[in-house]
Amino acid sequence: MFFQEAAETVVQATPLQIWGAIGFGAIIGWLVYYINRYRTGDVQFSDLATVIGILGGGAILALFPAATDLFGGYGIGLFAGFFSYFIYLNVQVAISRNFTVDWFLDGRSKRLAENEMGRNESATLGGGGTAMGSGHTDSGGRE
Repeated sequence: MFFQEAAETVVQATPLQIWGAIGFGAIIGWLVYYINRYRTGDVQFSDLATVIGILGGGAILALFPAATDLFGGYGIGLFAGFFSYFIYLNVQVAISRNFTVDWFLDGRSKRLAENEMGRNESATLGGGGTAMGSGHTDSGGRE
């Protein structure tokens, strides 16, 4: 019996494809951090399953086959997107006069000055409140 080895065709990814995979991964990484940062409920086991599905699910492996340059680019993009969101928040907190690093722990911010008014108080005086509508009462700890 003669066995013939299947000829494997290796197609190299172009730089444009690799950068596209990095960009796609960066968007997904940014969104994963954003969603986890602003969650309102308790962390559930299903949340972990969702993140694993996003990061390495069947659709991703169909787009970027495992052990290829495209999958590597996707991984780099996830890393860059996830941590760039965290860095962005650090910069915003550092330049803000109203927040300190305590905001990362529990959402604390500095007290309003005597001549300042919170969003909820502004809404009762006809100032419009928040862009999230009249039913939104979470002020981020500044009331």
